[in-house]
Order: sequence, then C-alpha cells, then structure tokens
Amino acid sequence: MTDIINRVLPILLLILLGYLLRRWKFIHEKTVDDLKKLVVNLALPAVLFISFLEIELEAKFLIIVALTFALCVGLFYFGKLLQPRFGAGRQYFPYLMTGFEYGMLGISLYGSAYGLENIGPFAIVDLGHELFIWFVFLAMLIKKRDGIQDNRKLVGSFFKSPVIIAILAGIGINLLGIQEQLYEYPITGGVVLTLGYLGNLTVPLILLIVGYGIQLDRSRVKEASTVIGLRLAVLLPLAVILSAVLVRNILGLNQYFQAAMFTLLILPPPFIIPLYMKPELVDEKRYVNNVLTVYTLVTILLFSVYFVLNPV
Repeated sequence: MTDIINRVLPILLLILLGYLLRRWKFIHEKTVDDLKKLVVNLALPAVLFISFLEIELEAKFLIIVALTFALCVGLFYFGKLLQPRFGAGRQYFPYLMTGFEYGMLGISLYGSAYGLENIGPFAIVDLGHELFIWFVFLAMLIKKRDGIQDNRKLVGSFFKSPVIIAILAGIGINLLGIQEQLYEYPITGGVVLTLGYLGNLTVPLILLIVGYGIQLDRSRVKEASTVIGLRLAVLLPLAVILSAVLVRNILGLNQYFQAAMFTLLILPPPFIIPLYMKPELVDEKRYVNNVLTVYTLVTILLFSVYFVLNPV
C-alpha cells in the first residue's frame, strides 16, 4: 500500500503545484503555452517513438485498433442521438461525447503510475483513436468552424504531426527488426538515448500544465455533469468489460494492456475542441472548457482509485 500511495501522490502533488503556479501568478500563461509546444512537438513524440520501437507488435493488436476507432465513431453518433434531450442549445455536445485526451493527460497518468518504460501497451490501445482524431474528428471540427473541408490539408497535417511521425517511425523500424542496431551504433545510439531523456520530461511537464489549466466555473458544474455522467454511464462499464473480457480473456494480453484500455476510456474529451471553435462562440467555449476541466478532475479521481485497486 505504501508503494501505491507513493506512486499516486506525485500525480496529485504535481497537478496541485501547477494549479498553485497559476494562483500565485508564478509563471505567465504564455510560458505554459510554450511548455505545451515543447511537450507536443518533442517530449511526447520521443516517448511514443521509443514505445513503438521497443514493443513486440502482434497481429491481434489490429482488433484493438479497429475497436477503438469504431467506438469513437459510435460515441459521436450516440451524442447526436442524445443532443435534443440533453444538449439542446449546445452545438458541441456531440463532440464532447467522443474522443479521449490521450496526449495531454492519459500519457502522464499512465506513465507516472505504471512507468514510462511500460507505455507501449497504452500507445497500442490508443492507435485507433489517433486515426479517428486525425482523419475524422479534426475534419468534423474544421468543417463545423469553417463550413468547408480540404481533405488534402487533413492528410498533410496527419503526416506533418510530430506525434504521427514518431509513431510511424517507431513502427517502421520495429517491423524492420533493427532496434538493436539502432541502440548499438555510435550516432543512432546517442540519438535514441537523447530521445529517452526528452521523454522523461513528459510526465512532470504535462501534470504541471494540467494543474495550471484548471479553472473551474462552479455555476456551470451541473451542466458539465450532464455530459460527464452520460459518457461515464457508457464508458465505465465498457472499460471494465473490455479490459477483463476482450483484453485479458480473449486476446490474452497482460495487466499493462488491461490498465491501458481502462485508462483510455475514462479520459476526458480531446482538449483540442476549443482550439477549433469560432472566436465569437464565447459562451459555448466556456461551456466546453468547463466540461473539460470538471471531467479532468473526475478522471484523475477515477484513475487513482483504479490504480489503488489494480497495481502492477
């Protein structure tokens, strides 16, 4: 129990520290924006490259990839179905019902609890979700904002993303079977070691950024709770069932994969939603941001409880 507490407590303390940095005005918001760029463009891709480089790829992983992609699509249309009753007047309600904030929250929670060296299973579980985000979700957000959609630009942005480049490079080198040479050769070995150092920045930086971004509008908590309650009513049971039945019993994968599936499905909607909203939608953006803030707090609580009950 002591070991579990010692692994959960740093998560909470770093988030609290990030929150206090805002309250104390210790660092400027522009600094945090720059730290986000560092995470998204360097630290996170480094973690994902190493993860896909080292994990043993198996054909049965394709089942998980297809499942997570289909689940994300299904959740969006589930949100469309529920919108007239639960999200009337909130045009981004369906967008809040799908997708998961893997990069800016999932990696830090899973990595800090189970170790970044074990992040590979989480990266595999997320792969179908990444395809959904880049090829479906982003396209829908841009179309809603601008009324148009340029598929060539979407494909271009997919292949220009540092995260996607890192994933594809890691998978490619893995399939070629030259991981050992990469570590052993003088220059490539130094590059991989450097990427490892960069990856170590991911967890503390993201948790500080998450804490800094917590701005709770108490008057909107009830409205935010509707989205959160509806999502979790579906995803919590699904997380338990898929982890135990599909991942463990059918596919025969280990506890890291089981924890990865559960963690992904309790994450809040993608943090990119407000970035692709029209500037004039001030009230709608506040609504979305409040949902993301409250959901983040709920996720941290749920993950902490899960890890206490399922340490590896």
